[in-house]
Amino acid sequence: MKKIMLCCSAGMSTSLLVKKMQACADARGIEADIKAFGAAEFNNQVSHYEVVLLGPQVKYMQGDLQKVADQFGIKVEPIDMMDYGMQKGDKVLDFALELIG
Repeated sequence: MKKIMLCCSAGMSTSLLVKKMQACADARGIEADIKAFGAAEFNNQVSHYEVVLLGPQVKYMQGDLQKVADQFGIKVEPIDMMDYGMQKGDKVLDFALELIG
């Protein structure tokens, strides 16, 4: 089970992308738990996931969030702005899986 967290300002703008990523994972037969949270929930949620992807609007927070995630050995990376804007669930899923390794 791949556990992927998306993080944005309030967890709302990434919800459509989460649905597209989940549909892509399901179509490929990949067991995945993909959820979106607002940055305010980051500290409470990060330990439950294998990787965190940031929406472009919170990319500036990467350094601070990575410090928290380092305690759990979790990578925090921004989503490519074009993939985010075009809602390319397949590309964002591939990026997350690559980071998980």
